[in-house]
Amino acid sequence: MSANRTIAALDVGSTKVSCFIAEASDAGRLRVTGMSHHASAGVKNGIVTDMDAAYRAILAAVHQAEQMAGGETISDVVVSVGGVHPKSASVRREMVIGGGAIKDADVRRLLEDARNSVGLGDDMLLHAIPAGYSVDGGPLLREPRAMHGQSLGVRMQVVTAARSPVQNLANCVLQCHLKIQDFALSSYAAGLSSLVEDERDLGAIVIDMGGGTTSFSVFFEGSAVYSDAIPVGGLHVTADIARGLSTPVNQAERLKNLFGSAIPAPSDAREMIDAPQVGEDADTVPNRVPKSYLVSIIQPRIEETFELVRDKLDATGGAGRAGHRVVLTGGASQLPGVRDTAARILGKQVRHGRPLGITGLAEATGGPGFAVAAGLLSFAVDDRGEARAAKAREPARGGIMRRMGGWLRENF
Repeated sequence: MSANRTIAALDVGSTKVSCFIAEASDAGRLRVTGMSHHASAGVKNGIVTDMDAAYRAILAAVHQAEQMAGGETISDVVVSVGGVHPKSASVRREMVIGGGAIKDADVRRLLEDARNSVGLGDDMLLHAIPAGYSVDGGPLLREPRAMHGQSLGVRMQVVTAARSPVQNLANCVLQCHLKIQDFALSSYAAGLSSLVEDERDLGAIVIDMGGGTTSFSVFFEGSAVYSDAIPVGGLHVTADIARGLSTPVNQAERLKNLFGSAIPAPSDAREMIDAPQVGEDADTVPNRVPKSYLVSIIQPRIEETFELVRDKLDATGGAGRAGHRVVLTGGASQLPGVRDTAARILGKQVRHGRPLGITGLAEATGGPGFAVAAGLLSFAVDDRGEARAAKAREPARGGIMRRMGGWLRENF
């Protein structure tokens, strides 16, 4: 019997850095043994702006997770990418294989050809997800191996991002003496952990509402078919409150968490809340405002967020493949009224997404705010046929250092 292997996930966001450590069995079952979340620093709108501060926040989160895992020392991690404004495109490639049964080598050759057909320029390849294969021009199949045919085709969903922001994030992680096993887009990782199989097959949108950005991915026929992001998140709501009430940012965050809502209620006009003023002494009487005023600040920003998502989906045709399901993840999605607002603006059924199929999570870390970190663990165990790093992963006997060397040569 082979021992369980240890894997680790690192979700670096604008408000928090989360690190999950888990044991993966040969059957792919995951059990979390260590977890932590630390206040983020040096990251704005999902992009590293202060490398030293970001490095220290990452190091603190990793150290706390290692301590919780019984002193386990992790060496490599899967890292989330959130605020890089990803570009999504569908690629179709076909090649003649000359008859006979389709072999692993044929599939690898086709995937490499499809991946190399993407013009990257100054971008890097984040994901190359095979959405289906065709044999002799027939219907799409999930598994073509062992089938007979003269030609083999693939439809691949490609996600690219600007190279520099990802490189800066990579440098912060490498500075912590960690090897990067892989990168994964935040909304894609959230979908891997929070969607059930029927949602992935019939169509669903995963919207990950973070502090600095809101990223989203459309899943259809078992795989992601479109991904994008907008530079609006929970911190923008906090900033609106701070400006509207002339209160410090930390007080605005407190008011949002205690009294905030995206939907007004009849009682809001009667309920009064205290809003300390910027620059005033601690013993100064705070400004008292009705809760309805706070809600009137929050509501337009939340509505704008979903309107921007809707407009991007409509402009690209992604809404047509998304079915009638929306799954919300991310800490900002937990604000009261967000779910109902999303349902009204997007015109779909909406639910909150939580990590599924992973044991060992505490109640506090089993909610929508940690769906990305949990999804990174799932991605580390099963990348669902990713072709982006095919060269680095083949042959598997080359080990971690060989895979990592191939990944760095390919992307940097």
